[in-house]
Amino acid sequence: MKTIIAACSQNLSGSRASLPAALRTLLAVPWPSQRDVRAWLQLLAVLQWVLSFLLLGTVSLLLLVYLVFTKFWPISALYLAWVIFDWDTPEKGGRRLPCLRRWPVWRHFRDYFPVKLVKTHDLSPSHNYIIGSHPHGILCVGAFCNFITGSTGFAEMFPGIRPFLTTLAGNFRLPLFREYLMSGGLCPVTRRAIGYLLSKNGTGNAVAIVIGGAAESLSCRPGITTLILKNRKGFVRMALQHGAYLVPSFSFGENDLFRQVVFEEGSWMRSIQQRFQKMMGFAPCVFYGRGLTSVRSRGFLPYARPITTVVGEPVMVPKIEDPSHETVDMYHEMYIRSLLKLFNENKTKASSWRRKSRWPRC
Repeated sequence: MKTIIAACSQNLSGSRASLPAALRTLLAVPWPSQRDVRAWLQLLAVLQWVLSFLLLGTVSLLLLVYLVFTKFWPISALYLAWVIFDWDTPEKGGRRLPCLRRWPVWRHFRDYFPVKLVKTHDLSPSHNYIIGSHPHGILCVGAFCNFITGSTGFAEMFPGIRPFLTTLAGNFRLPLFREYLMSGGLCPVTRRAIGYLLSKNGTGNAVAIVIGGAAESLSCRPGITTLILKNRKGFVRMALQHGAYLVPSFSFGENDLFRQVVFEEGSWMRSIQQRFQKMMGFAPCVFYGRGLTSVRSRGFLPYARPITTVVGEPVMVPKIEDPSHETVDMYHEMYIRSLLKLFNENKTKASSWRRKSRWPRC
């Protein structure tokens, strides 16, 4: 018995002696720096955004279908009833939540790239506007960050202006995802939804439309900008019908966020992409970005490349309920000239802005 007690006492004293050594070893381990912590917070902010846009709608739909065959089927039934009751809300200005636009996560999202907004002219709250957003890129990061989140200071630069961003109408048919989109200020890219914001929601509305759409994303590649604009005149006709001023905007660096396999015009793969885009509304791009663990790995996260969105001078547009083709063509040409002027005046500045930006690393 005495032998057992002596052995236990020896082990206990050994444990006491090893405790300070363990503490010293723990303290000697380098803790993550503030820069490392910020980089990981930025990476997680981008991850939640990408997962939300790529998976939230599909996963929510599959979950509600699964619940139908369980004892929790009333949840699916109640949500279906709510969607039927709330069906027209996206077409009538949506249901934006200012608290979501001010979500602190968006500041980390902004700083990951980083994204910067540049103002060149004032926008008067006494008018409504259609902001043409160029280029589309893969996921429209610049348009989302500047017009949907409050992280880049849009409200401070353009006081009295309420920004909206349009996206595919089919996104508002997906459960939960529709609520997520509306809460940020997104609306369907339909005549009815845009017309409501420009005519029945007062003044001071700025509806951002990515003019090139899904078709433009098929030509997205780093260092090269290809815009689909020549035959896109519907937004000009809408502006004339509602007397909304046309405002060009260009996001320098948008095409540098992903690498894409671009199939040449006339190839069978390009024809498949175009047919799919016409049927479904979006184009199946073959692209990749960085992985979650390292910038050298491949994955679905965008590369950390600076984006500078420049908002140009408004093109004043009269209100004409039934504009002629000649009038539409004239203002379409005016818009193109304004966009080219914006691009040429800022492309050199954008290069210097991007060189001054710091790219976070993980």
